[in-house]
Amino acid sequence: MHTPSEEQGLRARRLQGRAEAAIHRMDPAQLSSLLEQVEQESRRRGLVYVREGDRIEVVRLFTLPVIMTREQHAYVHSASMTLLSACKRLRLLYHADPEVRSALQLPDDEERWLFDAHASLRRHDPVFARLDAVVDFARPAWKESLTFVEPNLSGVGGLHLLPMAEQIAAQLVVPRIGGHDLVLERGSDIRELMFQEIVDHLEAIGRAASASTPRVVALVEPGERTPGVEEQELLQRHFRVRYGVEIVHADPREFSIDGGEVTCRGRVVDVAYRDYAVVDLLALQAQGSVDLEPMRRLFAENRMVSSISAEIDQKSNFEVLSDPELLDRHFGPDERDVLARHIPWTRLVRERRTQLPDGRAGELAPYVQANRERLVLKPNRSYGGYGVVVGAAVDDAAWGQAVEAAFSTPGQFVVQAKAEVPVHLLPVRRDDGVVDLEPCYVVMGFAPSRYGLATLGRASARQVVNVAQRGGLVAVLIGHGGKG
Repeated sequence: MHTPSEEQGLRARRLQGRAEAAIHRMDPAQLSSLLEQVEQESRRRGLVYVREGDRIEVVRLFTLPVIMTREQHAYVHSASMTLLSACKRLRLLYHADPEVRSALQLPDDEERWLFDAHASLRRHDPVFARLDAVVDFARPAWKESLTFVEPNLSGVGGLHLLPMAEQIAAQLVVPRIGGHDLVLERGSDIRELMFQEIVDHLEAIGRAASASTPRVVALVEPGERTPGVEEQELLQRHFRVRYGVEIVHADPREFSIDGGEVTCRGRVVDVAYRDYAVVDLLALQAQGSVDLEPMRRLFAENRMVSSISAEIDQKSNFEVLSDPELLDRHFGPDERDVLARHIPWTRLVRERRTQLPDGRAGELAPYVQANRERLVLKPNRSYGGYGVVVGAAVDDAAWGQAVEAAFSTPGQFVVQAKAEVPVHLLPVRRDDGVVDLEPCYVVMGFAPSRYGLATLGRASARQVVNVAQRGGLVAVLIGHGGKG
C-alpha cells in the first residue's frame, strides 16, 4: 500500500511519462521544427538575456515541461508560505536574539536602515520573494525530495521570463503533447501575484486607489544597463496596459522629497517596488553626491515592496532555520515540522564549533574539509550562481582551495548539505538541426502569496543552474487526466 503522498508522486510520474511519450512520438523533423518555433517565439516575446557588450542571447525554453499534480502544487504552496513567513520573522529575531544576529550579520550602515524602518512594519510587512528549491515530483518520495536551497527576498528574477515561457509552452507545446488523458494547466501568473501584493499594501497603508485619487507605483532599479534580463521596463508596460495604473520606472537618483512627500519626476510616489538592495544603495552613495533620503523615507514609512525585512536576504538565513535549538526557541510545532523537513543543514563559514548534520557538535572547518561530496559552498550574499562550488563536481585539491578561501574570509560564505538535483532528459536542437536528448539538472523557484503560487523552472547541463550561467527555462505545469 502506498500513502496518499506516494500516490501523488506515482500519478505525477504517469503524467510525466505521457508528456515524454508524446515528445518521443514526433518524428525528428517535427521535433526540430517545434524547437525552432519555440526559439523564434522566445525571441519575439523578449525571452532574452543581455550579456556584456550588449550581446543579446535568447534564453532557451525546453519543450518538455515538468508536471506536478494539483495536490503536489497545494503542498508546495503551503510549504513555501511557511518558509516565507519564517524568513520575514527573521527581522524581529535579529532584534531580539543575539544568536540569530550572529548568523545574520549586517554591516553597521545596513543595520541602521533595518532599525530605522523596524517600527513601521507592525501592521503589514510586504515581501514578494522567490524561494529556490529542488524537488522530483515524479517519484513516490517526492515530498522528501523537496529541499529549499536559498531565499531570494527582493529583486525577484523571472517576473517577465516566467509568464512568457508559460505562454509559449501553452501556445506551441501543450497542443502537441496534451489530450483527453493529459490536461496541462498553468500556475498563477507571477506578475499578477506581485501586483496584488502591491494593491494589498496600498490598502494596508491607507493609500488605496480610487476614481478620484489614482495612485503612482514606482519600479526602482539601476539606471545603468547591466548584464541580465531587462524585466522592469516590460513590467511597466504590462501593468499600464492591464490595470491602467500610473507606473514610473526610475533609478534611485531620480527621487526627491517635495512638500514632505517622496516624488519622482514631479509625481508623488505612493509605493515602490525595488530591484535594489540597501547594500547597493549604499554603494551608489559612495560613488558620489547621491541623496538617499527619499529611499530611506520609503522604507521608514513602509512604502516599499519588498519591505526592509527583505534586507535579511542571505543564504545564512537557512542556518537559523536549520538549527534545531533556534527552531525550538522561535517557531511553533507546525512551522518546525515544515522547516525541519525541507531546509538543508546550512552554516555560515568561520572557525567555530557547531551542530553538524548528524546532530553532534564539532569543529566546522575539519568537517567541511573532509566531506566534500556531501557539501556545497556558496557566497552568502551574491546571486546568479557565481562562486558556487559543488563538492561532488570538483576534486579534493579544488575543494581544499575553495574551503581555504572561504574560511579566510569569515562570514562571506555558507556551507550547505548538498541537495539531490533531479535530472531530466530534455530535447535540444543542435546547430545542424539534429535533435538530441540532453541530461539536464532542473531546479525550481517558487513565488508564493496568499493568492497563489508561481513556479519558475530552470535547467542546465551544469549542476549550478541559473539563467545568468546560460541555463534555460522549463515550464512547470499542473497536470491531470484520465485513469492509469
